[in-house]
Amino acid sequence: MKLFNTLSRQKEELNPIKKGEVKFYNCGLTVYSHPHIGNWVGYIYWDVLTRLLEYKGYKVIRVQNITDVGHLVSDDDDGEDKMEKGARKEGKTAWQIADKYIEIANDEAFNKLSLERPRLIRATDCIEEQIEFVKKLEISGFTYKIKDEGVYFDTSKLKDYGKLAKLDIEGLDAGSRVAINGKKSVTDFALWKFSPKDKKRDMEWDSPWGKGFPGWHLECSAIAMLGLGEQIDIHAGGTDHIPVHHTNEIAQTEALTGKPFSKIWLHNNHLKVDGGKMSKSLGNVYTIKDIENKGFSVVAFKLLVLSKNYKTEGNFTWEILESSQNRLINWLRQSDKIWQIENDSSTDVIDEIINALSNDLDTPETLSIIDKYFYSLEKYGKSANKQVLESIEKLLGVKLIYNDLNDSQKLLIKDRKKARENKNWENSDKIRAKLLEQGIAIEDSPNHGQIWSKARL
Repeated sequence: MKLFNTLSRQKEELNPIKKGEVKFYNCGLTVYSHPHIGNWVGYIYWDVLTRLLEYKGYKVIRVQNITDVGHLVSDDDDGEDKMEKGARKEGKTAWQIADKYIEIANDEAFNKLSLERPRLIRATDCIEEQIEFVKKLEISGFTYKIKDEGVYFDTSKLKDYGKLAKLDIEGLDAGSRVAINGKKSVTDFALWKFSPKDKKRDMEWDSPWGKGFPGWHLECSAIAMLGLGEQIDIHAGGTDHIPVHHTNEIAQTEALTGKPFSKIWLHNNHLKVDGGKMSKSLGNVYTIKDIENKGFSVVAFKLLVLSKNYKTEGNFTWEILESSQNRLINWLRQSDKIWQIENDSSTDVIDEIINALSNDLDTPETLSIIDKYFYSLEKYGKSANKQVLESIEKLLGVKLIYNDLNDSQKLLIKDRKKARENKNWENSDKIRAKLLEQGIAIEDSPNHGQIWSKARL
């Protein structure tokens, strides 16, 4: 199994630290507002990766943080905490905002998108661990304090700082990435920020350096170590995290442990809308709820995301979503045939799917393989192999197999067949309408007669 490692800029074979076990960390949401569709892109890919690893027999230990403190509105360790900003906007406390959007995010992730649940750890639940992390860095000489600002990591103490992003440290202009604010170097970053003296924050804690809150980068290193240990196999997140957030995670973790933090770094590209950036001013910041309100399936959105490779920039339009929904409808229609006509005996397509996903998570090729499989079955008058459908369900998290019809529905199908044989078209149409009210669509096949499919979207 090969994955593109951002650290080496090439595909690498996955060789876990411990045989048969994969320690996997991915960056989680900052829970200050309702997640938009772009927020879910990475999690859809990492869910498929987790499913693939489990299908191959690995024990996957996966941890994901929940950022509910410390994520400032910019990467320069300045500005307002996003949680405080969200709280002020809604007239609530930061704690209330966090609880509200964690609940919404969990519902969308695990109920609607059917993603597997990793171990979720809130930043505010491990403040002591983050303080201890900074203490150890301080003892090792990697920190310094700026009055009224906070405790900072001294990047000059690391020879390989910036290796993930291939940063030209000497060539960085002081204002090109971060504001100085008394820092020794433009690349230094906050480990612990001090609370403002003129007001009380909703979220602040006592520390050996003064009352304040942890920097955003710190939580991921502390949470990864808490849940997975000093070294992990895979770390994943968005491409926007490469130059600052993940670069700083590597710096502080490896300074503390003296060991490589993660063997493989994966980064997903982002989702455009109508070919451009999502923007509130353009009115194109959509949510899962917006998709549902327009009558589309959330699973169709999932297929839209998977139709592009995780490293490729995606595009969302309602037309593309409609195309993905049609693909899903066809998959479900074909899957319902397993109860009605002869099943295919071959399972070769499972190997094709596994091989595609094992090649750097090639989801576009995977969807194409499934499309071709269903097309060939329809062409030769067979239904899918149930084992194939079960494998697709496990690997993509897309439910395809639903129960057969109940006895009363089967009787209606028989009655409609008789009506058609007697050319009683009026009665035939009435029965078709009755079945449709129960979510069952009927098509008349020249080779197989009546073929039903359940309307589940």
